[in-house]
Amino acid sequence: MNSTAKILIIIVTWNKKSYVLDLLNSLSTLTFPRDQLDILVIDNASNDGTVEALEAEFSDIQIIRNSENLGGTGGFNTGLAWAFEQAEAQYDYLWLLDNDVVVHQNALSELVTLLDSQTDIAIAGSTMMQLDYPWRINEMGAFVDRGRGTLLFNRHLQEVPGWREKTLPELLVGDADLSKKLDYCQPSMDVDYVAAASLLIRAPVAKQAGLWMDFFIHFDDVEWCLRIAQSGHRIVVSAKSLIWHVSAIAKVPSWILYYDNRNVLYLLDKHSDPLAIKNTQRWILKKTLYYKLLGKDDLAQLHLQALEDYDRGAMGKKDIQLPYQAKSLCDIQRVFTDPSIKNIIIPWTVNLQATSIFDSLVSAMRARPELKVFYIVPPSHIPLPLRQFPNAIPLAMPNFVISRYLKYLRLRNQFDLALQSDYQPIIPLSWIAKQNLFVNYENYCLRPSPKLPEIIHALPILIKKWLNTKT
Repeated sequence: MNSTAKILIIIVTWNKKSYVLDLLNSLSTLTFPRDQLDILVIDNASNDGTVEALEAEFSDIQIIRNSENLGGTGGFNTGLAWAFEQAEAQYDYLWLLDNDVVVHQNALSELVTLLDSQTDIAIAGSTMMQLDYPWRINEMGAFVDRGRGTLLFNRHLQEVPGWREKTLPELLVGDADLSKKLDYCQPSMDVDYVAAASLLIRAPVAKQAGLWMDFFIHFDDVEWCLRIAQSGHRIVVSAKSLIWHVSAIAKVPSWILYYDNRNVLYLLDKHSDPLAIKNTQRWILKKTLYYKLLGKDDLAQLHLQALEDYDRGAMGKKDIQLPYQAKSLCDIQRVFTDPSIKNIIIPWTVNLQATSIFDSLVSAMRARPELKVFYIVPPSHIPLPLRQFPNAIPLAMPNFVISRYLKYLRLRNQFDLALQSDYQPIIPLSWIAKQNLFVNYENYCLRPSPKLPEIIHALPILIKKWLNTKT
C-alpha cells in the first residue's frame, strides 16, 4: 500500500463494549499504515463500562463522550463536526464504521485504492458480510426504490462458495476478492448508497455535504449518500473490501419501526416526488392494520405516530414507551408452568428446535400432566418438515386458504395460549386463544389476543387517514 492519505476513523458506540473492543482489535491488523490513521470513538453515554475498557486497552485513540444517547445520527454528527473543525488538509478521507463490525485486514486499503485512483468517486463502501453467518453476504451496496423508499440490497444473502468450511479468523486474513469468487461480480460497482457500517468518504466532500439529517437512527446514511450523489459525485461499493456485521435477519423490529416509517418519508420528501410520499403513507397505513390484526397494537400505534410526526415536521429522538416488553427465552419456562394455561396451540411456523423453547415445553408437559399441547400440521403443499414433539395432539390444516381460515374460526376460545413465530406470524391464529406468545430466536413477548371492537373502532380512523393522503 503506497497511499500517503491521512485518514480519520469515526466509530459510534452505545452499550456494546465487547463489540467495539472486537472492532478495535480487528483494526490493529489492517495492512494500511497505522501512522496515517487517527481513531475517534464517539460514546453515546454508555453505562456498560465501554469508555473505561477503551481507555484501559487502547491508549492511541481519542474518545468523545456525549452526555446522552444521540443515536447513530447524533453520534456520527458529533464525529463529523469534530472532523470539520480540524485543519483543512489534516485528513484526506473519513472512514465511518459501525461499532458491531470486524474488518478484513485489507478492507481499508481497498477502499483507499478506489478513491486514490478515481477522483470522481466521493464515497467507497465495503461489502457487508454477516457476522453470525460469515460465509453469507448481507449487502454489496444497495439501491433505493424511490417510488416507496424500499431499500434493495445488492446480492443479499448470497453465499460465497467454499466459505462455509472456514472460520471467521481465517476469513479476516484470507483472500477476500469476491470478484474472483462470484459470477458476474465486478471489483467495484456504482450504487445508490453504502451503509455507514463501513463508508470511506473524501473529507472535503463530507464537509461540503454537511451533517446528517436528524433522523436519530436509520436512513440517515442513505439520505447522506443520495444527497452527495445528487451533487454529481459517484458512490461505489468494493467487492474486495469486506467487513462482517451483526446480522439483522434474526432481530424482530419493535421501537425501531417508528424511525423506519417516519424517516423514509423525509427521505422521499427530499429525493423523490409527492406521489411516492402518498403511496408510502398508504403502505404505512396498511402495515398499521396488519399489526392491529396480529394483536400488536402498540406497534401499530408506532406507525400512526410516524405519520403524525412527519406531518408536523418532528425529527430526532422520540420518547417511546412500549407496554409489552420482550423477554429472554431463558425465562419462557414460567409461561408454560402458569397453572392458568392448560391448552396451548403451536403452528408449524414456530421452529421449536432452533431455540430453547423445545426443552422448556417438554419439561413443562412432564411436570404438568394436565397441560395439553396441540400442534398445527402444515398443509400438504407446504414443503416443511414436521417439527413434532412428545405427546402433542396434531391438528391438520386444509390446503385451501378459505377453508383454513374457517377452521381457525371454529377453533376460537378453545385455547389459553397460542404460540406465534415473529418471523412467520399467522393472522387468524392470533384470534383463537386468550393470549399470544410471540417468539423468535432471541426472546418472547406475551400479548393479549386482539379484540374485534377495537379493530372496528380503528377502521374509520385508518380510512380517513387513507383518504387524506395527498399528492
